[in-house]
Amino acid sequence: MTATVKNLLVELFVEELPPKALKALGEAFATALAAGLKAQGLASADAAVTPFASPRRLAVHVRGVAAKAADKAVQHKLMPVAVALDAEGRPTPALLKKLAALGADAQAVPTLARRVDGKAEVLFLDSVAPGATLAQGLQHALDEAIAKLPIPKVMSYQLERGDGVEPGWTTVHFVRPAHGLVALHGADVVPVRALGLEAGRTTRGHRFEAAKDPIELVDADSYAEQLAREGAVIAGFDARRAEIARQLAAAAAAEGLRPVDDDALLDEVTALVERPNVLVGRFDEAFLEVPPECLILTMKANQKYFPLLDGQGRLTNRFLIVANVRPADASAVIGGNERVVRPRLADAKFFFDQDRKRTLDSRVPQLAKVVYHGKLGTQGERVERVRAIARALAGELGGAPLAADADRAARLAKADLLTDMVGEFPELQGVMGGYYARHDGESEAVAVAIEDHYKPRFAGDALPRNDVGLVVALADKLETLAGLFGIGQLPTGDKDPFALRRHALGVIRMLIERALPLDVRAAIAHAFAAFPPGHGQAQAEVGFFLRERLAGWLREQGWSAPEVDAVLGAHPARWAEIPQRLAAVRAFAALPEAAALAAANKRVGNILKKSEGAPPVAVDAALLREPAEQALAAAIDAVRPEADRLYDAGAYTESLQRLAALRAPVDAFFDHVMVNADDAALRANRLALLASLHAAMNRVADLSRLAA
Repeated sequence: MTATVKNLLVELFVEELPPKALKALGEAFATALAAGLKAQGLASADAAVTPFASPRRLAVHVRGVAAKAADKAVQHKLMPVAVALDAEGRPTPALLKKLAALGADAQAVPTLARRVDGKAEVLFLDSVAPGATLAQGLQHALDEAIAKLPIPKVMSYQLERGDGVEPGWTTVHFVRPAHGLVALHGADVVPVRALGLEAGRTTRGHRFEAAKDPIELVDADSYAEQLAREGAVIAGFDARRAEIARQLAAAAAAEGLRPVDDDALLDEVTALVERPNVLVGRFDEAFLEVPPECLILTMKANQKYFPLLDGQGRLTNRFLIVANVRPADASAVIGGNERVVRPRLADAKFFFDQDRKRTLDSRVPQLAKVVYHGKLGTQGERVERVRAIARALAGELGGAPLAADADRAARLAKADLLTDMVGEFPELQGVMGGYYARHDGESEAVAVAIEDHYKPRFAGDALPRNDVGLVVALADKLETLAGLFGIGQLPTGDKDPFALRRHALGVIRMLIERALPLDVRAAIAHAFAAFPPGHGQAQAEVGFFLRERLAGWLREQGWSAPEVDAVLGAHPARWAEIPQRLAAVRAFAALPEAAALAAANKRVGNILKKSEGAPPVAVDAALLREPAEQALAAAIDAVRPEADRLYDAGAYTESLQRLAALRAPVDAFFDHVMVNADDAALRANRLALLASLHAAMNRVADLSRLAA
């Protein structure tokens, strides 16, 4: 770049932005504006970009921005010489028309370049496109950046026209009303416009505590420092977040406590304050009789406070407030927050006390009046289906005692949906059911299962803690999958309104991580059996959906695609065995014989697929004529019993390793034996031998999937 290079600062000063969207808005504004400058050659591809985002501003600092982009050499491909020039070398009408479209005329013909393009000689017009000025380029980049902002909800507002030509008002559409625009290239204002505003060099600081108002920025590089010194604002989102985290840790340590860890809450509070000041508040210890989950949720969700825990992780009656002011005496701020939180905690205590006046069991009949899905009936009907599935699964896993507990937990699991506490805080469903079940005198196993039956709620979430909870959670998720697949409500693309992918992943994790000895196809059949006649029978679709999610999850765990394909290609009924099978396949693949055996296995599979009809079940030893086929039959007879014994014992790695002894006889067989012999009896017997080999090799995994 030959033009003057300086750093650039652009700021939009607006009314308070939506806090949950602020971080994304700040990053998107900075990224899009910088990308626009880079695309026009006004900034280098590796130019450093610093985003700023506070409740009342979106800004970006870009290093090394040119006042004018470098001119560009441009090649315009015209047409083949044979079309462009006549026999005497004069330009044809087609060429003149093309030149006119590019702003040239016949005088440019002698300057046209001839180049071979493919098999033909083609004319090119070489020209120089002037680089964009910063004013032009920034205007374009700013317009694009604003248009691309991920605005959750657009506002429309009126702005008085400032053109001095036509009086009146103009309508502006943006996330919040904008009141200022800064564009500084070094110390110079760049004359751009946006949202009805003209760029200048002044901005505003903190609403109440700014030392100067307005603030006149010296240059692009002084932005963050001037806002902090004169405006009492930490402009950078990350810098402000780090300062809040530091103050939270210090304030908690001073109390000998620790704050609840919540990144989402920290992000939201960072988007609410410009000058953070962490203070300690207290509430009446009597409220600690309410389950801590209720108190923590109401403090975080409603008041944006950080509850404090003691060394054992127990909730205390203290909490941290992130204020947006720093008065000399903070007692009024603390007192105001303590007065505000008290009614919230009192509501939680009231809900808890009222809910315990009725048992969960007494609420169950009311679920028949709560619609679950228009095509799947009420919550009461759903509960009965989950109970039936839970009983069937528990019967396979633990017999009558487990089935009885699972049935009881499944009956009560949804009853807390009718409580006041869950009505106020839906996030507590299941959790409150556990508390109320204990209060009602239900067994601890049932109470824990009720609390855990929604788990895992998200990727990485903990699994249910006991067998009853596992059974009910499995039944709940399988009922959801069977119900919605049965009525054709399948996920499509990135749309999954019923979170079926999450339910599928939960089923997979419980089966594998807890090593549940369940047949997946039988479990799916139990789920569909719980629905009335006429419900869509989509067992195969659910099985395929689960298998696809399983393959993706296994790859995320670090298994390679060929390893996963090989194991799933064997269609194991019990997914609890899959990790051991994968480990066996990985160990087998490391053997020197593996590649040859995998290739041979693939070849055997192809031969069997192409053969007409099923081969005989047994090999007739009398028809083994060639030494190579006799040797292979003997090798299979020698290896298979031990390999099968190890397989049946779950020693999959050792079972596969026994098969390595087959490499030499398999290679010799294909070198010396014609499978498709003219004699039908010989051909059938050789196919039977290959079928026996194929069956012996593919019990643990489909080894052909390992072939290159």
